[in-house]
Amino acid sequence: MLYLFLRRFFVAPLVKLLFRPRVTGVEHVPTDGPALLVSNHLAFCDSIFLPVSVPRQIVFPAKSEYFTGPGLKGKLVATFFRSVGQIPIDRSGGRASLAALNTGLGILEKGGLFGIYPEGTRSPDGRLYKGKTGVARMAIVAGVPVIPVAMIDTHKLQPAGRMKPVLFYREKGRLLPRLVRPGVAFGEPMDFSRYEGMERDRFVLRSVTDEIMYALMGLSGQEYVDMYADKAKELLKAGQSIDEHVRLGDTKAS
Repeated sequence: MLYLFLRRFFVAPLVKLLFRPRVTGVEHVPTDGPALLVSNHLAFCDSIFLPVSVPRQIVFPAKSEYFTGPGLKGKLVATFFRSVGQIPIDRSGGRASLAALNTGLGILEKGGLFGIYPEGTRSPDGRLYKGKTGVARMAIVAGVPVIPVAMIDTHKLQPAGRMKPVLFYREKGRLLPRLVRPGVAFGEPMDFSRYEGMERDRFVLRSVTDEIMYALMGLSGQEYVDMYADKAKELLKAGQSIDEHVRLGDTKAS
């Protein structure tokens, strides 16, 4: 009830008034019943623009730290995240990853919409990175439609490390900056029912994940990098070249 109230009367009107996001293909999201929404991840604000683009509630896993901050500020932050449909999840890996998977399956079993970012973290440079196979496992086990969703230009609106939006973006070759207007593009539902019972086959999981990432690449127009995004961030932090490591085949996170 809190989600619907805040989303309908506060968050959604404010976001649409200030940023006027371009939304296409929302008719591909079912009006009832379960579906898995799978999106690329460019910026922190993706988890705001995507939920307000769909009439139904979408549940996303979010870092548990967002819900445990001290004082009044911590409570306001936690309330905001709940208002856009996010739930606290420990994303440290191992058993925590299994808990996130089970949480998503539980929501889908109840007929809800569950959102997930298969890259596992935000893109460090605006490109699309290799997807993790947890999304394939969830899609196969749940047996629900998979809706690819492309976030567009949100990294220009909110560059890495910034909380405040950047309303104007200067492109190479242009004299004047242009207004950043983010986009959300929904693709046609994907059906992986042919893989029922094969959620333990790692080759199937990789094939399904790559098919989803290919759909996202087509929707978003992003360049694809055959490397996990967390590995790319490690390289950038160490001052090394992502493309050189891709060329050498060193693409797994340490």
